[in-house]
Amino acid sequence: MKPADVTKLIKDKGIEVVDVKFTDLFGQWQHFSLPVEHFSEESAFEEGLGFDGSSIRGFQSIESSDMVLILDPSTAIVDPICEAPTLSLVGDVYNPTTREPYSRDPRHVARKSLKYLEGTGIADTAYFGPEAEFFVFDKVMYSAGEYSSAYQVDSIEGPWNTGIFGYGHSVPHKRGYFPVAPVDTLQDLRTEMVRTLIKSGVDVELHHHEVGTAGQCEIDMRFDTMLKMADNVQLYKYIVKNVAQKHGKTVTFMPKPIYADNGSGMHTHQSLWKDGRPLFYDEKGYAGLSQMALWYIGGILKHINALLAI
Repeated sequence: MKPADVTKLIKDKGIEVVDVKFTDLFGQWQHFSLPVEHFSEESAFEEGLGFDGSSIRGFQSIESSDMVLILDPSTAIVDPICEAPTLSLVGDVYNPTTREPYSRDPRHVARKSLKYLEGTGIADTAYFGPEAEFFVFDKVMYSAGEYSSAYQVDSIEGPWNTGIFGYGHSVPHKRGYFPVAPVDTLQDLRTEMVRTLIKSGVDVELHHHEVGTAGQCEIDMRFDTMLKMADNVQLYKYIVKNVAQKHGKTVTFMPKPIYADNGSGMHTHQSLWKDGRPLFYDEKGYAGLSQMALWYIGGILKHINALLAI
């Protein structure tokens, strides 16, 4: 999409609100919204939309808080969550004075890494295919006071609920991969999540219950280029959480929400390509892997401590 295409989409879909999103330093989406009457191609895609960077964790200090978002027209979609007709756009963070990309903007970091990759001549494309796991809870309670703290999560699938009269199909401990209904109570919920993702332009390959005892799920997106997939992961979390919320449930991507049960991970398939050719494949190599693929794996292992910090 180009700016003119966005304007046409706004008219064609009867859009009333334009919602602009960006990713903070900690990987969370932030946003603000404009009535469509105050949206223009010039301000959105050239001048930028101002916001207070000092209110975003890890961004600016108060005396230099002014920042701008320049929106990426290729990210335009009709927001699948908002009730009012809303167009969603993702933006890149810029310094309003120098007009330079902001060093702490994760999208800028992704663009820099891709530019570096191309500059090496090794490859021109990096594909990523994450498998993000999450838990769906029916009840979440937590409190933190000056002298105490507590939390509790609950799922009708949890084996600890077998003593509650009226439900006898709980997931056996660590055996959530992957029984059919009625043990898997979340089939229709995941399907709604998947259909919403597809309508929003995200290519989904499959979904299923995961090993975790109480409501652990996985929805797998088809691989894509680095920046596109990063945006898709943000949209994935946004849609999954909000669809669950609509049904009175809570989704968490926390790595270990339940003691002594499986945690949630995100396997990330990776590959480098050049001129449309996969560089990690060699039919004569060990396990079909090229020497470059083995070096790539070695590099990940060498820098694993820094990667874990991220």
